Amino acid sequence: MIKFITIEETLPIRNDILREGKLTLDECRFATDQLTGTFHLGYFEGGELVCIASFHPQNYGEFNGVGYQLRGMATVEKYRGRGFGNQLLNFGIVYLRGQKANYLWCNARKKALQFYLNIGFEVISPEFEVSGIGPHYVLYVKIQ
Repeated sequence: MIKFITIEETLPIRNDILREGKLTLDECRFATDQLTGTFHLGYFEGGELVCIASFHPQNYGEFNGVGYQLRGMATVEKYRGRGFGNQLLNFGIVYLRGQKANYLWCNARKKALQFYLNIGFEVISPEFEVSGIGPHYVLYVKIQ
């Protein structure tokens, strides 16, 4: 089941999956978490939160229209490969369409590239390094 969740609910998974448990929960907050228009989604399996994603209004480069950035998407390891991330991201895209957003973009880890390509994202940057995390690409998907 997919639900809108709070910032606080995202923090343990952000830390465990995206930061390998190396930060405090407060260090896992994004400056954009409190922006007007920001929302957080969670996928629950048997009452357990197993997948998260955060979306905030943020244009990218020269793209026209209303842009949103996807951040902090993560699935608990034992639940990967079951399609939960795909369902969660597609739910977010449909919701953004209703909010009149034109596109969604993200900085995607290289190891997650195929996941995003399978959903319909396009690579729009050369590979770049995020210090302490690893290689990334900027990806984009048109919503409307």
